Amino acid sequence: MARDYYGILGVGREASDDEIKRAYRKLARQFHPDVNPDPEAQEKFKDINAAYEVLSDDRKRQIVDLGGDPLAPGGGGAGGPGGPGGAGPFVGFQDIMDAFFGGAAGGARGPRPRTRPGADAILRLELDLHETAFGVEAPITVDTAVLCTTCSGAGTAAGTHLATCEACGGRGEVQSVQRTFLGQVVSARPCTVCQGYGTTIPHPCPTCAGDGRVRTRRSLTVKIPAGVEDGMRIRLAQQGEVGPGGGTAGDLYVEIHERPHDVYSRKGDDLHCRVTVPMTAAALGTRLTIKTLDSEETVDVKAGTQPGSTLRLRARGVPHLRGTGRGDLYVHLDVRTPTKLDADQEKMLRDFAKTRGEEVAELSKQGGFFSRMRDAFNGHA
Repeated sequence: MARDYYGILGVGREASDDEIKRAYRKLARQFHPDVNPDPEAQEKFKDINAAYEVLSDDRKRQIVDLGGDPLAPGGGGAGGPGGPGGAGPFVGFQDIMDAFFGGAAGGARGPRPRTRPGADAILRLELDLHETAFGVEAPITVDTAVLCTTCSGAGTAAGTHLATCEACGGRGEVQSVQRTFLGQVVSARPCTVCQGYGTTIPHPCPTCAGDGRVRTRRSLTVKIPAGVEDGMRIRLAQQGEVGPGGGTAGDLYVEIHERPHDVYSRKGDDLHCRVTVPMTAAALGTRLTIKTLDSEETVDVKAGTQPGSTLRLRARGVPHLRGTGRGDLYVHLDVRTPTKLDADQEKMLRDFAKTRGEEVAELSKQGGFFSRMRDAFNGHA
């Protein structure tokens, strides 16, 4: 059982440092061995010195107030058998680690602040290819926490203030003394009354209920630079969530999502499209008018152009995001072969093939392609 150091000095638990010092001096003069040679007086004098040593030290006195004995070599704490907490002669390993690595009294953790930075927010923004290519000022709507204008982030009702937590005395944590195989261990846990803040809100703000912030919908305008790509994020500083207690707002990130275009596909800053030209135009050559993102360009298709050919229009793609210049536009040509011919058209093509020395077999008379391949393997010309 812990000794009653207050009773030894004859003072109450609320005694001030000066009262403890006066009580010690009075008893020391009465029981000092030079004044009182009685053996019992000498033992009494040792107890008086021990009591003064403990109660004049704030940390040791705190242990006593928690039910422990700071001078006991291995026990007597509040967590001992039968004491408050009922943890037995040993406590959890975490309590021991807390005592040695910052969780014990004197670890300087203190109450946690009510005002904390806010979280970042992210918003998806869909844009057309023309908007990502040349930039745009886009209106956006965002739902975030903003500063409560009623209490300006304080969380208290008008005319009221925060109050020091009576349970922890403003420390934000509650300590207990427990007995372990290493001796007495003082462990600390966040105060459950004030949630570790050290203060309470007797009269919360009726608008934000003490949080210092409220959720609302805001309208902003974000400037999209030319050349942004799908998946890029634009950062708007301090436009995110306002922190608890009116803390600094986080950032808002606008994530770009580019809608598919019905003509162009994009690869980096280059654009690609496909144009179908008739077989005769590819053979004879022709001129095409291509509508780019911001202009019309005329390109020549040379005679004898083959299927799969590509035309390149320099600097007609997407502007570079960083730096000057633009990507290129690639026009992929698909040569279209007619699927149906009337008799006159077929005769003209056969006559044309003869002039070029190209034999064109009539499938109805010569059989199909696989039949001709079979005849070739069998030695039939």
